[in-house]
Amino acid sequence: MKKKIILSAVGLAIVTFLGAAIWYLNRVHLNIGDKAPEITEQTIDGKDIKLSSLKGKMVLVDFWASWCGPCRRENPTVVAAYNTFKNQKFKNASGFTVYSVSLDNSKERWAKAINQDSLIWENHVSELNGFDSKSAGTFGVRSIPANFLIDGDGVIVAKNLRGPALESALKRFVK
Repeated sequence: MKKKIILSAVGLAIVTFLGAAIWYLNRVHLNIGDKAPEITEQTIDGKDIKLSSLKGKMVLVDFWASWCGPCRRENPTVVAAYNTFKNQKFKNASGFTVYSVSLDNSKERWAKAINQDSLIWENHVSELNGFDSKSAGTFGVRSIPANFLIDGDGVIVAKNLRGPALESALKRFVK
């Protein structure tokens, strides 16, 4: 009887380990220098916006949600960076914008947060599927806030920029 219990425990441990290994290997690992994957999301009005439609600009792909306290506290930093750099010339980009991907489930709360936080750029998108968002999966986002700075050629040049790090990174690429 003891042998069966020990073998069952070993078998369970092996299955658990293999499951974890498969999960780890299937995770998306986007690194600085990688080409940003294509994503297409819908605006509040139902219009599709492809990330690639912003090619030629410096783009912050910003994953957030109205219910996320740290995201909401970070929004003034993103707004300030947008206002400072939206018309700047960069080494291989002209202008700066934000592709704001909400992981909300409620269209009303999402729209209210955009207004309350004065998120004045045009590219607000969401599937309204929370963390089941295809774009979050494509970018390997497992917690928010999360962001990726993409240059005019669509290459990730920085990621997870918080507070003054966003402005500092943008300054490095100004022409």
